[in-house]
Amino acid sequence: MGYPALLKKASLVGAFFVFCFYFEAALAFCPAPGKLPSAKVQRVVDGDTLRLVDGRNVRLIGLNTPELGRQGRSAEPFADVARKRLQALVAASDGRVSLQYGQQAKDHYGRTLAHAYDSRGRNLETQLLAEGLGYLVAVAPNLALVHCQQAAERSARQARAGLWQGSPAQTPKQLNRGGFALVQGQVERVERNGGGLWLEMGDSLVLHIAPRALGNFDLGAVQGLAGRKVEARGWVIDRSKRGGLRMGQARWMLPLTDKAMLEVLP
Repeated sequence: MGYPALLKKASLVGAFFVFCFYFEAALAFCPAPGKLPSAKVQRVVDGDTLRLVDGRNVRLIGLNTPELGRQGRSAEPFADVARKRLQALVAASDGRVSLQYGQQAKDHYGRTLAHAYDSRGRNLETQLLAEGLGYLVAVAPNLALVHCQQAAERSARQARAGLWQGSPAQTPKQLNRGGFALVQGQVERVERNGGGLWLEMGDSLVLHIAPRALGNFDLGAVQGLAGRKVEARGWVIDRSKRGGLRMGQARWMLPLTDKAMLEVLP
């Protein structure tokens, strides 16, 4: 069965029932916080963004869902399912969410960064991750729930729920555009210089840990990754659009923001 065919409604509904168990298990690692400010939701923009009635756009911390179709691009698999699922979760909470703001309160687009909870104190990002409708992302300093979110995503992968029914990971040579990607491949060389730490994955891709992010990694372990197969995730940058490439440079660069965005594979 091809990957697009996995979007069949019946299989998704079945995945949601199966995942009640996995989500409840994930909640054990994610205790609800105390009293939080509540806000009314005007609409769900997509699977990881809410628009509040007060005009704020809230980007949910730790979750990246597939992109909806925009500007001539077709929607990614499970993008609309993720949005509808978040709509259902918000509706079941009477259209209100409680917000736990991030240590970094806004992103570079001006969106409020927060964890969202329903009326029963359940974390919405964790639920979407547990149902296989998004990817864990970890961007310092907003890392308060990263372990809980990792557990939720791991459960989804083990159960092959949602987007994990297929294999969303790409090889470096399959990259053909910028944006969020999950990439698997072998590290051929590791280099450290004034610009940070660089993990070269053939001619196509380099993983980059900027100097400000080095403290978020076990540097000894990372520097020993030459020859190992890894899985990395994050927002890929097309360096050919930045004034051209120098001889021998990989076209694609994936900045790594936290150790949760890099995993060593067997």
